[in-house]
Parts: sequence; structure tokens; C-alpha cells
Amino acid sequence: MKKILLTGMIALSAIFTSNAQEGVSKNALGLRFGSNDGIGYEISYQRALKTNNRLEVDLGWRDDNKYNAVKLAGVYQWYWNIDGGFNWYAGVGAGISSWNYEYQTAKASGSTLFVAGQVGIEYNFDIPLQISLDFRPEFYLNNNDYRDSFGPDIALGLRYKF
Repeated sequence: MKKILLTGMIALSAIFTSNAQEGVSKNALGLRFGSNDGIGYEISYQRALKTNNRLEVDLGWRDDNKYNAVKLAGVYQWYWNIDGGFNWYAGVGAGISSWNYEYQTAKASGSTLFVAGQVGIEYNFDIPLQISLDFRPEFYLNNNDYRDSFGPDIALGLRYKF
């Protein structure tokens, strides 16, 4: 039993080590903790497309006493290696958000389309973990009561690579 357990642990560590040495993994799933006018928590998925390109899709939400909001963003990214596990990346994308405000007698709701850019830095650990810090300015195409026409989004991302 001990031999089987030891062999399994060695095989798993070899898989994780080979995955970490690839640099950017084929898939990464995790959370993106941002600011962006209150829609700050996002489920984040990255999918490698080519050697130095990937797609990032983020689904954010907010649910509190006054505001309910949801946002979906997609960004096409180019990434470059700095050194070892460090990479920097830049990209362009678009998205949609919908919101609802209700407080005492005031009520409002709406949705907006936006275009976005993104620039950031990430570190890929030797275990299947990625940490990133990025800036994603969003420009809203239809101005409404919830947002101005510009929304800066700075976020910390933690993702599981597979």
C-alpha cells in the first residue's frame, strides 16, 4: 500500500512539475477580485489559443441591499515571458452588464455594453497556481445612471492551472 501511495505521489508531482514548466497552462480557472464600481468579484476562466495568445472570460456579480448587478467580459490576450514564471500580458475585449437599484422609494435598472483593454503581470508557481495583477479600463457605449462612460477595473486574480 505504501509503494502504491508513494508511486502515485511521484506521478502527481511529475505531472504538476511538467505543467509548471510549460509556463502558461492550457486552462486556468479561479477568481478575480477587482474594484470596478462595485461589480468586483468575478469567476475567471483562461483558455490558451496559440503559443502566445489566450482568451479570458470573466463573470462578475454584486448582490447587496441596494444594488444587484451582473457583468460578463471577454478579453483576447497576448502574453510574453519576463523571466521564469513571470509573464506580462495585454489584450482587448468587450462585455455586457446589467444592474438593478432599489432603495426605499427609488428604483432604477439598466444594461450596458462596453469595450475594454487589459494589461497585467502574472506569476505561475511550480504548483498549479497562478497569481495576477491587472488593470482593465472599460469604456461604456451607452451611458446610464449606474455608470459613467469610463470604469477603471484593477484586480488581483488567483487561478488553478490545468
